[in-house]
Amino acid sequence: MKHLTAVLVATVVALATISARAELVIEITQGMDNPTAIAVVPFAWQGGGSAPEDVAQVIDNDLARSGQFDPVGRGDMLARPSTQQEVFYRDWRAINTEYVLIGRASVTGQVQMRIEYELFDVNRQARVLSGYEEGHVNEARMLAHRVADEVYETLTGIPGAFATRLLYVSVTRNPGGKDFYRLTLSDSDGARPIVLLESREPIMAPSWSPDGKHIAYVSFETSRPAIYRQELASGARVQLTNFRGLNGAPAWSPDGNSMAMVLSKDGNPDIYLMDLRTRELTQLTRHYAIDTEPTWMPDGRSILFTSDRG
Repeated sequence: MKHLTAVLVATVVALATISARAELVIEITQGMDNPTAIAVVPFAWQGGGSAPEDVAQVIDNDLARSGQFDPVGRGDMLARPSTQQEVFYRDWRAINTEYVLIGRASVTGQVQMRIEYELFDVNRQARVLSGYEEGHVNEARMLAHRVADEVYETLTGIPGAFATRLLYVSVTRNPGGKDFYRLTLSDSDGARPIVLLESREPIMAPSWSPDGKHIAYVSFETSRPAIYRQELASGARVQLTNFRGLNGAPAWSPDGNSMAMVLSKDGNPDIYLMDLRTRELTQLTRHYAIDTEPTWMPDGRSILFTSDRG
């Protein structure tokens, strides 16, 4: 077993609950003082019928949501090229556009989608990025997010996160009765939500496995907190702990083989480590104070946690 070093950090934790009766919507209306003007031209559809997804609009929305870009409205575009030969830089300089993204989408066979894209620097009059994404037609939005990631990294030097997914808990308030909790998985923009678990008891502390194939969370469905591991593909889940007292804050190790957690089965909240292959528990901290919220360092050799030791 790897040697673990416990490090204390002061942490400020913000707790937010999403209520169906009072939904919190945060709209980003401004990012940089001078966001980059980019035109995401509607991608040419080269398949039969209508396109399964407006991939250009997904990309446009991603870049706008980052606050780093100011996408050109489609109504302001003087042209809608889909190939390099159709790109005339004067059309884009006329509307003060710095970059132009064009593309083509098609379906090969019946279920495989291909998105080809090219990014042009208007001032340099040069193509600065080209590539393609392929995948199942049902994953058209995710393919578009991947294109947005490539564009974002090319222009900012920072890897994009549009092709990631969100895991969150929402609650429907029920005055006079029990609230209703949902554990939901969605795209980074909130699209394609999938409810993974519904319960009349609280759900909290969702955590991703490093490979993105499993999640862990705390559920009170047995009338006390218990830690569960769930496979996303099948929905199969396993209860990892259900000790008396606190079972909380599951945190996967970088290699996915271990999980740090907080247990108070011996009377005081301490940090424990579980080997997920054997379910063997190792106690990492022993102190009369409250130790909680373990977080792994990237190398998997150290853990940060919050404590009121003072």
